[in-house]
Amino acid sequence: MFSNEMWSIVGPALVVGLMIAITHAPLGIEVVKRGIIFIDLAVAQIAGLGLIAAEVLIEDPSLVLIQLIALGSAVLAGTFFRKVEIYMPDQQEAVIGVAFILAASLSLILIANSPHGGDDIQHLLAGELLFVTWKQVMFHGAVYALILTVWFLRPAQRTGISFYLLFALTITSSVQLVGVYVVFASLILPALAAVGAKRPYLVSWFCGISSILVGMVLALITDYPAGPVIVVAFVLMTIFWVAGTKHLSRR
Repeated sequence: MFSNEMWSIVGPALVVGLMIAITHAPLGIEVVKRGIIFIDLAVAQIAGLGLIAAEVLIEDPSLVLIQLIALGSAVLAGTFFRKVEIYMPDQQEAVIGVAFILAASLSLILIANSPHGGDDIQHLLAGELLFVTWKQVMFHGAVYALILTVWFLRPAQRTGISFYLLFALTITSSVQLVGVYVVFASLILPALAAVGAKRPYLVSWFCGISSILVGMVLALITDYPAGPVIVVAFVLMTIFWVAGTKHLSRR
């Protein structure tokens, strides 16, 4: 049993991890289906660039302003990638890759003279899941609820520019909570496990949720950073699932 003090740390992190696993599953399947695997890295990095720019270039910015700048950055990225999808479909993955390294390089330039630059980059990439608060859970939980509601009740919004806007909104929340690495892992790996499945959403949800649970337990036991451990858990759970299903199909 967790003590109240332990639950105050683990509880928000666990709930956030589960919310992300549930929300990312359908979006990740769509990303894999479209063949734009690295768009989540690019949009997450661009949203992170917005966060860093707001904190470095604006003196004492409010939380609302930071959120708006990060979301605006992600929306601009999503809109741009939609244009690329229309006019340069064969070069889309290359453009996405260039956008990622450009955003990453600009982030490094912005924090080059910051005394906390190293911590900022580590937070952006690996997240600080165990420092998430219940207030953040409530705020971002409402965002995820909105995304899932639109996704399942308005299927038409899964196409065109609407997909990119939903994706941008999702990534803006997720990258602040768990970092770029976990965002990528939680979108792509469960979706890869679900390729060819009769019920891909259920498979993706199972792999995502189990990866979060296993990763959290391992992080607490080993006292290693939660973000990287969760990424490893996503990889292992996906390998086990794919290997297990292939073994069963041969019997």
